[in-house]
Amino acid sequence: MQAWDQNAPFDAILFDKDGTLIDFDATWGPAAFAVMANLADGDGAALEELMRVSEYVLAERRFLPSSPLVAGSSAHYGPLWAQALGRGCDADFLALMDRLFLEAGLVHLAPIGDPQALCRDLERRGYLLGIATNDSQASAQAQARALGIDAQMRFVAGYDSGHGSKPEPGMITAFVAAHAMAPARVALVGDSLHDLHAARAAGICAIAVLSGPRGEAARVEVAPFADYVIPSIVGLPALLDGLAPSGLRD
Repeated sequence: MQAWDQNAPFDAILFDKDGTLIDFDATWGPAAFAVMANLADGDGAALEELMRVSEYVLAERRFLPSSPLVAGSSAHYGPLWAQALGRGCDADFLALMDRLFLEAGLVHLAPIGDPQALCRDLERRGYLLGIATNDSQASAQAQARALGIDAQMRFVAGYDSGHGSKPEPGMITAFVAAHAMAPARVALVGDSLHDLHAARAAGICAIAVLSGPRGEAARVEVAPFADYVIPSIVGLPALLDGLAPSGLRD
């Protein structure tokens, strides 16, 4: 049974990033290939192995939905990459991966809808906003700046922020505690089961979007764990309008 109260309006909204605020395939498809090519450093066999363990489709410049990169952090797939390259997976290697991904992600950054207009509208309505992502915190902050939403984000956490990574609820509980909010008045918007499981574990509302790598096909998988399912963040204001007791919060 859900812990949050359907009749309580939200005070805060946490966003997943990849597949929610930005187009995963359009951003990370080409960006990840650039990172893999950089790390392979001209070694064709190493590049092939990186693509294999990453479940990367070279011809389409995208990952299969089952790829460990779709919802996991570099801490999760880093060991696979290190093994593919024949090197150790230490803190320096993970830091190098995160730096290369940050740089390439900014080059290929592709937003879903208009995150800047959305976040300005939500802030105007009185919602407190944040990001909880399995990307690195530095990358999330850099992409928020590039999208023009950093001023609205009162909380940005990545897998390396000290709160753990999704599907664990640490990022969410840290956000709730930092702003002294009741979990029942917080919602998380995300495209993956990791997001929804984290929301459930934290006792907040889980809003699924179908803008991740699997698109509409993800509905059957996410629906049992989501309180609401919408096509993308473009439909979020309408959903919130319908949930508010008197329509628009303002």
